[in-house]
Amino acid sequence: MESKLDFEQMWLRKFATALDEIAGELVREEVMRGSEELSSTSAREDVICWSQQAMERLVTAVDEKQARDTMTSCACQYPKANLRDVRSAYEETGDVDVVLGMLQEKFETFLRETMRLEEEMITQIVSNGWGSAGVRVGDTIIATKIPKSDYLVQYMNETDPDKKRALYCHCPRIRDVLKTSETIPTIYCYCGAGFYKGMWEEILQQSVEVNLLESVLKGDDVCKVAIHLLRGCTHSPSFSR
Repeated sequence: MESKLDFEQMWLRKFATALDEIAGELVREEVMRGSEELSSTSAREDVICWSQQAMERLVTAVDEKQARDTMTSCACQYPKANLRDVRSAYEETGDVDVVLGMLQEKFETFLRETMRLEEEMITQIVSNGWGSAGVRVGDTIIATKIPKSDYLVQYMNETDPDKKRALYCHCPRIRDVLKTSETIPTIYCYCGAGFYKGMWEEILQQSVEVNLLESVLKGDDVCKVAIHLLRGCTHSPSFSR
């Protein structure tokens, strides 16, 4: 029996829904063509091949903003329940620096209590600037993804740059691609950027824009995303409770 948690089919459903909402039925049918039988049990070369073709069809069929919006809609999301206290703190203070401090605390607690990492490794991870909080630069947050947690220790101990990139990505498709000579158009990485878009929109309760700065898919050592907050989000609150 097929697993209800089949990653490929879950992602494909999100992708199809986003295409319908952003580009319409005809574009959705064209871009999704050939995906009908794909699942997590499919040969990885078939998944890679389809992903390459789908991204090429996507960027041909829609403009850049529509392509980015489609891909950010497919992202895995930070659990909203875990952001309630952060959202409340922002509503209370209107201060993004308070938000960043809370997100960083949650991240380091995850490393200690869930990952059970040694303090030396936690210090290295934090000094690398990795994690969900990111660093504020004016009205922009620069966030650098942490390597996939399942492979984090292996990544930290790996010395080969190509193998490190293959261990880094959170997406099984991209990890598979990075083990080959193949590639996928980097518009795909806006899926990962959508994690930060969804997180900050939940906290601020307003739209933000994201921009992909670096990606292991295009040969960078890390994946780095800029989250552009609306002016006024980063200052003192203009209301009181």
